[in-house]
Amino acid sequence: MDLRQMEVVVAVAEEGGFTAAAQRLHVVQSAVSSTVRALERELGTPLFDRTTHRVSLTPAGEAFVPAARATLRAAEQARSAVDAARGQLRGRVTVGTMQGVWAELHRPLAALRAEHPGVVVRLRQGAVTDIRQALREGTVDLAVVALDRQQQRGLVTRLLAREEMVLVSAPGRVLGGAGAGPSGRVTLAEAARLPLVDFTPGWAIRLAVDRAFRAAAVERESTFEVNDIVAASELVRADLGVCVMPISIADRFPDLDKHRFDRHAPSWKVMVVQPRGEAPPAVAALLRHMA
Repeated sequence: MDLRQMEVVVAVAEEGGFTAAAQRLHVVQSAVSSTVRALERELGTPLFDRTTHRVSLTPAGEAFVPAARATLRAAEQARSAVDAARGQLRGRVTVGTMQGVWAELHRPLAALRAEHPGVVVRLRQGAVTDIRQALREGTVDLAVVALDRQQQRGLVTRLLAREEMVLVSAPGRVLGGAGAGPSGRVTLAEAARLPLVDFTPGWAIRLAVDRAFRAAAVERESTFEVNDIVAASELVRADLGVCVMPISIADRFPDLDKHRFDRHAPSWKVMVVQPRGEAPPAVAALLRHMA
């Protein structure tokens, strides 16, 4: 058994198939299949159940993959330690993130690139619940996300930014008693009477908005659900609905009107999150730039 075999099995498990794993590893599919078969023969048991439509882990595979990930991480740390001793920091850092927090990453990524050009950064975007699970599984090294207090359990967090959310509408739209234009204020009750563009359940923005409406004892229904910030802005621009989003995201669409809430404004806290324990050198280097 060698590291390459472990890397191939992990890729098949994470990508959900041999074709996707081959694309990720930049090899032909037959090479992936033969590598997995050779390892299964060595272990004396199949790691995957193969059907016409999907590939899934067997119980042996479920046990193997986390151990393989840990071994691959240890090997990467060993290489990084040698490079650091030679004065050359290399390695890979996988950062989990979600839509809307790119601004928090621009400066630290630029600083890391300037200081250690040999470090490769992989960005993995997803819903906050998926990123949290990836942190626990070790498939991402750190994350820049918005978590509530319960979601932070078992993880090391550091606050990067806190901001309120605003209601975004098409230019000139009259929002009941809130008036029109970017300076108008609105209540959650007024917002609930309008067609709402919501984000998919599991998104940090959606969790914060749901929490604010519950705290204000205001019921609402979604008119649209989207999983993309640009799609939300297009629906608002077409005056098909209004959307609640953080100010920093709303400012990316200067042609749309922004309305602050007069009370009970939804808000989120963006933080850098990592598993407990000592971070590998390349990860530690990025963390130093996330002040």
